Amino acid sequence: MPTFTAADGTRLAYHLRGAGRTLAVLPGGPMRASAYLGDLGGLTAHRRLALLDLRGTGDSAVPADPATYRCDRMVEDVEVWRIHMGLEHMDLLAHSAGAALAMLYAARYPRRIRRLVLLTPNPSALGLRATPEDRLAAARLRAGEPWFAQAFPAFRAWLAGETDFDDVFLPFFYGRWDDTARAHAAADAEQTNETACDRYFLDAAFTPVETRTALAALTAPVLVYAGEADGGPRPALARRTAEAFPNAECAVQPGAAHYPWLDDPERFLGSMLAFLDR
Repeated sequence: MPTFTAADGTRLAYHLRGAGRTLAVLPGGPMRASAYLGDLGGLTAHRRLALLDLRGTGDSAVPADPATYRCDRMVEDVEVWRIHMGLEHMDLLAHSAGAALAMLYAARYPRRIRRLVLLTPNPSALGLRATPEDRLAAARLRAGEPWFAQAFPAFRAWLAGETDFDDVFLPFFYGRWDDTARAHAAADAEQTNETACDRYFLDAAFTPVETRTALAALTAPVLVYAGEADGGPRPALARRTAEAFPNAECAVQPGAAHYPWLDDPERFLGSMLAFLDR
């Protein structure tokens, strides 16, 4: 397991899987260890995945200053990582909350990106965010599922701030609630740094107007990839995210939710390679 030292002295770890051209990967959560990404639907057969454990997660050390868990404070971690790996330009894939960090990185270092994949992204860095109405609309697409009648009222109550998170509505985050999805969801509690999670999205982390202006200098191709059944983002929000980039496209995977590489690995892999190899 390779490691490097961030500018503030925190030791950070990343994991290498597969062979081929390096694809740097930022996990979501927020602040979930990169283990949940697995082989990203078989991408390891075609790319050398470098999966970063953000500070305080997975095999990376806990920083001395918890304030550095804020999303914008970790942009320099990504840049030090790029230099450590010896990459002049990066192919970068970021999932969910990790996409907010990737956008901030691309805004600060546009010339270091070769290609950028924003996978079911959280677009908070652009001043956009999925609403409870978005999430409920996506959830209603699953009305035919046997678990829907129990899960939907609990999901609605959580989104209204009336209850705490309940595992009963985890199926909404997956296109298929099968044994693979259940095992993936069960691992979340052990992989996520809840203290860091609370700090990641603090309002001061984002300056959307400045970020949008800076991203106008990003000439690299960008793929915004959404799941048809995902509530965060819904396909419409993914398309609005793509509009922030001068050279972006948006793709929607049918039947997929927040983890499309699990829902249909073959389709996901084909879409990723078509973009990365173009």
